[in-house]
Amino acid sequence: MTVAVVVGAGPGLGSALCRRFAEGGMTVVAARRSRGELEPLAREIGGRAYECDVADADSVTALFEAVDRNLGPPDLVVFNAGAFRPSRVLEIDPGEFERCWRVGCLGGLNVGQAALKRMVPAGRGTLILTGATAALRGGKGFANLAVPKFGLRALAQSMAREVGPQGVHVAHTIIDGQIQNEARGANYSEAERGEDALLKPEGIAETYWQLHQQPRSAWTHELDLRPWMEPF
Repeated sequence: MTVAVVVGAGPGLGSALCRRFAEGGMTVVAARRSRGELEPLAREIGGRAYECDVADADSVTALFEAVDRNLGPPDLVVFNAGAFRPSRVLEIDPGEFERCWRVGCLGGLNVGQAALKRMVPAGRGTLILTGATAALRGGKGFANLAVPKFGLRALAQSMAREVGPQGVHVAHTIIDGQIQNEARGANYSEAERGEDALLKPEGIAETYWQLHQQPRSAWTHELDLRPWMEPF
């Protein structure tokens, strides 16, 4: 049995990742702050649902210890959590700024450490951290997102350089564009921006699966994904 853990299994990309990994034959653990919202997804894919606050190291430790007891150590872990509230620099609330950083960056450290503590001794495994355009540039009104995403990207680079030679694949993705979700329905892209103007979660999930399947002689550390019409 191979085990995948998706931390930040929301209704868009997170759920698509869980479904794709299950389709690939993996036993999937879906985790987010509210376990109840995950129960239908867990039943659908035959997986497990757990509650986890990524900003709380003890909560993350409890999650991975539960996975160890019930399923065994994970082969694939995705950190897909984040928090963001747009605000101009002069209007940013320091507490909100810290919250976004704790979820989006410190959470990556907490989850990454827990995953790597299990993967490094085994000499194998894949850790994928979900980034964004904000990991490359801070936009107007986006400091609350850019700062944690910049930090997460740096963390991913340091992790990859340290544990790659020990057989663990660490990858960072730059999601450059809006992801289609329930708020942006199936017809939104065609009606408002043109066909396939939004990133489809299933397409991103397929790329994550391919990252996990890569042979170690040709690993990708960082890649970017965007719709065909997105300027860059």
